[in-house]
Amino acid sequence: MCQINQKLILCIDDDEDTCDLIVAILGMEGYQVDLASSIAEGLEKTKHNCYTLILLDVQLLDGSGIELCREIRLFDSKTPILFYSGEGRESHIQTALAAGAQGFLIKPVDPDDLLKKVNAHTQKEEHLATY
Repeated sequence: MCQINQKLILCIDDDEDTCDLIVAILGMEGYQVDLASSIAEGLEKTKHNCYTLILLDVQLLDGSGIELCREIRLFDSKTPILFYSGEGRESHIQTALAAGAQGFLIKPVDPDDLLKKVNAHTQKEEHLATY
């Protein structure tokens, strides 16, 4: 069993600008952000590291973030997953929540709103679905 660092977040997104923004915003709040740009890399990192939260995009260059969420849930049912995506149709949101995510943020998000959601999900013991 691994020890969770309450300030370590994994961001799985293939857009470099989005990753830079996430690192800057969450870094100011004291979070450490680990990055993955593909499904394979994200899966590898989630299997070998303990994160307090995973931020995940719906569309990745090598496939679906929703499918990745389902795969993560096969071995990790506790780490909160928040989708952070420009794909904000109601069908995407409902599918992501059904796949095991706790929330869905639609890009662009006000930095304060992003921090509020991240803080809420990293400080909860029970994670309820919200968006």
